[in-house]
Amino acid sequence: MEKSVLRVFGDEQLDTNPGFHVFGIRHLSPAGAHHLVAFLEEIQPTIVLIEGPSDASHLIREMTSLGVVPPIAILAYTDGLPVRTLLYPYANYSPEYQAFVWASQNQVQAAFIDLPSVHALALYEQRQLKRIATDSQLQESDDFHVYAKEQSTIYQRIAELSEEPDYEAYWERHYEHNLNHDAYRQSIHQFSKQMRELTSRQEMQLAPQEAAYNEIRESYMRRKIQDAIAEGHDPDKIVVVTGAHHASAMNLQAPAMTDEELKGLPKTTTKLTLMPYSYYKLSSHSGYGAGNQAPAYYELFWQCLQSGDLHRLPALYFSQVAAHLRAHGTYRSTASLIEAVRLAEALASMHDGNLPTWKDLRDAAIVCLGFGELSTIAEALARTDIGTAIGRLPEGVSQTPIQDDLNRELRRLKLDKYKTAVATTLELDLRENRRVKSEEAAYLDLKRSVLLQRLELLGIQFARKERVHQASASWAENWVLRWTPESEIQAVESTLKGETIELAAAFVLKEKLEACADIAEASHMIRIACDCNLTELMDQAITTLQGLAVDAGNFEQIAGAAYELSVLIRYGSIRRIETDTLVPLLQQLFLRGTLLLLDASGCNDDAAGGMVRGIQSLHTVAQEHYNQVDDRLWFNKLQDLASRDDRNAKLSGFAFAILLERNEIADEQVEREVSRRLSPGIPVDLGAGWFEGMSMRNRYALLSRVTLWKQLDAYIGSLEKDAFHRSLVFLRRAFSSFEPREKAAVAEMMGDIWGVGADTAGAALQQPLSEEEKEKLDELNEFDFGDL
Repeated sequence: MEKSVLRVFGDEQLDTNPGFHVFGIRHLSPAGAHHLVAFLEEIQPTIVLIEGPSDASHLIREMTSLGVVPPIAILAYTDGLPVRTLLYPYANYSPEYQAFVWASQNQVQAAFIDLPSVHALALYEQRQLKRIATDSQLQESDDFHVYAKEQSTIYQRIAELSEEPDYEAYWERHYEHNLNHDAYRQSIHQFSKQMRELTSRQEMQLAPQEAAYNEIRESYMRRKIQDAIAEGHDPDKIVVVTGAHHASAMNLQAPAMTDEELKGLPKTTTKLTLMPYSYYKLSSHSGYGAGNQAPAYYELFWQCLQSGDLHRLPALYFSQVAAHLRAHGTYRSTASLIEAVRLAEALASMHDGNLPTWKDLRDAAIVCLGFGELSTIAEALARTDIGTAIGRLPEGVSQTPIQDDLNRELRRLKLDKYKTAVATTLELDLRENRRVKSEEAAYLDLKRSVLLQRLELLGIQFARKERVHQASASWAENWVLRWTPESEIQAVESTLKGETIELAAAFVLKEKLEACADIAEASHMIRIACDCNLTELMDQAITTLQGLAVDAGNFEQIAGAAYELSVLIRYGSIRRIETDTLVPLLQQLFLRGTLLLLDASGCNDDAAGGMVRGIQSLHTVAQEHYNQVDDRLWFNKLQDLASRDDRNAKLSGFAFAILLERNEIADEQVEREVSRRLSPGIPVDLGAGWFEGMSMRNRYALLSRVTLWKQLDAYIGSLEKDAFHRSLVFLRRAFSSFEPREKAAVAEMMGDIWGVGADTAGAALQQPLSEEEKEKLDELNEFDFGDL
């Protein structure tokens, strides 16, 4: 461009009357929206030009169509992976949105004039990459942080000079509360001009990228203003609505972007859509830089402005806080509300204000409704200040195909009522409901589950599955549903994978199958295909698993895969899935896992944890499918493992516990094995490790065998001091998972064995530790366990 806009403003005096009308605003400013509407009524423009992506102008009419409920947002996104997005959100009281509404009601043309999304996203990506690169260049990174800090300091200084707690309170008292004719527009223009003069040189020195980006945007906006004039609009009938920072730059004496400069801008391919938004995401609490601290409060502010009675705002605010408190069982008197209104007005008077600011109202609420405690009314304040409102778009308004499909599915399955910002629990019963007439209603919960499973597969965080009680694990599901704008963005991003939820889920699962490298993952893919009712991909997943199973040699993976298939075979009928083809594959995996058991058990203690889970999984398969798999071979292998001394002691003990639980071992054999494993002279790693493994199964089977505890007592008593300390590593680990009543039962049993009586031992266990016992524990904690 010919000359830096910032230098132009610093070097020469420009004509302050550009011919057209510039209305600078602050985003999410209800007073800005109020004054803007009045200004438009006065000027009666033929075109309203608004800061926003110029390639989204066709969406303006749709944003004001019947049934649209703000907050809403324009979402620009790249049509290739990885998906990059830019959001342009609007509340009902956004000045820009009210400009859309006025233009629609008055049949006046409205258009965006900021950089098209194809350039904005490309420039945004370049700035992000540059910022990442400069993080390693300390000086440039420090310069940007210094600039950001200086900007913050300026705003803090303004608040201090006005004797306000922060800049937001200053802004509200001096701009939002000022209802004088044209005061808002004139003061914004002066504010913009003076702030730019104050910060322009520093911005060029410390944040040149930000300065350059703003110049590019402003020169493009001036280009669009020139285009509007060239189209035949009288400059005096053109109103430009732009952010306060850019207001003083909307002057045609500064250079506009040329065709050559426009062609030189970086470019990407993008698409645009509309999406509902939420008050929380509009708030600064969510990290939104242009947000305010209390979107719901400013909605109430806007409603009072519309009714022409802003003085009612304090009473309405406190009434809403009291209503939220009452809904949760906390009551406040009318007198408390009256006192709160009076206190807020007194606080405003102390700052020479004619109305209380949000800070004044909040302080008065804490004093008069919380009685000095924020915690008492924190939730009520959050609901009144930020709110839980979510926008709504009617069917037919411009959205991506997958957004339309998701909305249709939510309505069909009666889940649209869960599209709220408040987390709600949904309990599903996947069984057929025989009390209804239609098949659609009979399997409603099952179809809901399929949709929620597909959303989870796509990474759309609208629903989160929770664990359910084991007794109902086969047919019951618990989901926590909560809609966020991120959910909508994730849905839009899934457009690249398919035009419907089903097609996109199938695409994602197919990609996962193509990248699948082990049988545990492949079996899990079968489970996902079943849960998502993607039968064609389920067949493909079975083929993938069969191919991987040929060379599989990892016991844990084989056991995990067998267990996944077992669950599908047991409960596939609930999801109305044919599972007979899975039985031969289950038999193949079970046999291979059984034959690998002994060899895989020759592992160290680090790998033993995974082996225990694998043994548990295969044992569950043997129990649930005893008529389909060779369970006798499995128990023979467990007996071999339980009797072997050259396998991991913990795994031998675990196998012994399974056999003990199944009554596969006679009492005499139990005594012999316990005596052999826990006899004096057996290394502590083997003896105590074996007991740890054995204690991981049915505790009641252990507690009923006094002989075992006598043998353990004799074994522990025979150990030398250092060996005893080492044994405690295993014993502590073994007993750590015992429940209190089980530990009490062990203590009482040992009391009988030692001859002191069960009651005495149980009572002693409940006593506080003596000083001597504490010293013993301290010594133990300081013991050097070496390689353990």
